[in-house]
Amino acid sequence: MEGLVAIATGMTDVTVDPAALTRVEMRHAVLQAALSHGAVYGANTGVGANRHETAGNPSEHALRLLRSHCAGVGPVEDDVTARAAMTVRLNQILAGGSGISRRIAEALAEALHQGAVPTLHPWGAIGTADLSALAELGLTLAGERPWRHGTGPVITIDATDALPMISSSALTVATAALALTSVQSQLRASIVVAALSFLALRGNPEAYDPAVHEARAHPQQARVAATLATLVAGCGPAVRIQDPFGLRVVPQVTAPAVHAARELSGVLTAELNAAVENPLVTDGGVLHHGQFHTATLATALDAMRSAFLPVLSLSSARLGLLMRPDLTGLRAFLASGPPGSSGLMISEYVVQDLLTQIRVGMQPTAAGTLSISLGLEEHASFATQGARALRTMTSLAPMMLAAELVAAVRALRMAPGRLPAGLAHEAFTLADKALAADEDDRPLGTSLEKAAALLPLLADL
Repeated sequence: MEGLVAIATGMTDVTVDPAALTRVEMRHAVLQAALSHGAVYGANTGVGANRHETAGNPSEHALRLLRSHCAGVGPVEDDVTARAAMTVRLNQILAGGSGISRRIAEALAEALHQGAVPTLHPWGAIGTADLSALAELGLTLAGERPWRHGTGPVITIDATDALPMISSSALTVATAALALTSVQSQLRASIVVAALSFLALRGNPEAYDPAVHEARAHPQQARVAATLATLVAGCGPAVRIQDPFGLRVVPQVTAPAVHAARELSGVLTAELNAAVENPLVTDGGVLHHGQFHTATLATALDAMRSAFLPVLSLSSARLGLLMRPDLTGLRAFLASGPPGSSGLMISEYVVQDLLTQIRVGMQPTAAGTLSISLGLEEHASFATQGARALRTMTSLAPMMLAAELVAAVRALRMAPGRLPAGLAHEAFTLADKALAADEDDRPLGTSLEKAAALLPLLADL
């Protein structure tokens, strides 16, 4: 997925294996041959409940199909997401199962190379293919819709190209992949921030002892505990025999999210490289199927969101601990001004607002049901909605972690003797330099925004 992100962000150019283009060309010939022997879904027939109707003029049928499936409504996807979707679709086409014309693959590669970005409206996908958005991409390649940025190629789209162009969940996969990249970074940063809070609260490192986690070896738990142990190594004596859960169960709560991220990464890697088109064109002929159904992706996205939420709620718990003078030995809310100063009090309200926004959207998307297209399509995965929900989580999570980071840094500034040498000191120094030293009561927005911007740096320590 690193390659996908690099292409989508313009960090690297796209390259196409000539052998893959040859495979695309060969499978297109198979599809053309199949047309002469009978009905091929979407190529010489209608689609959905119109599957039994014979299509009219091939070239007109192609554009009618794209136009009719282009809802063109909803928010516009950002440039990185749009380029990621183009990259995913190109890679899937190069797997050779679509039967699409070689010129489509070459045009997509050229558009990415030129930095052209289409306007993509996401609404109209339910986890069985991003029909509407990819129809919009198809019409852009056909010259009927303008490129949003840059100048891309304009090509002819035939009847054998239209359905293969849209029969993919490329935008859903792209959205999920970009969100997962954010999750992975935020998880790494959350461990570093938790360590700073641990030091500020004079926690008990026994909770991270290897023997504890070898006794119940869940996936990733020992690794998270070892990272925390390294970060807090050299800390002063614990002031409690048992810490609050916010400190004590960080490995247990973070490990399922790390595990879910690995599982989702595996699913997305498979989706990125899959030939998922319906029908599937093989060397032996054309096969009609239901492989476009993204149930596995939907389930993995639900699992990721379910596992990530406790990490964020535990961060909010640690923020609450840092506000308490009985636990920090410092002033309430880490206030530093005259009596009655509120310090970081409002940051808890911000965090609980964001956490509630996330909770509102936590229903498993795979639990949805439907019946559409005259009842022919009576099930969907709703992976698309799961991908969007994960993206929303990753857009809100940085500010939550930032609130904890600001509080931990302020506490350690007030009690610098609690900070040992090592990796945690490096993390503290990074944040200390970026955050304003004036800790009298004032608006917190600038500090929170700067702290959120630091998270990728902390993740890479």
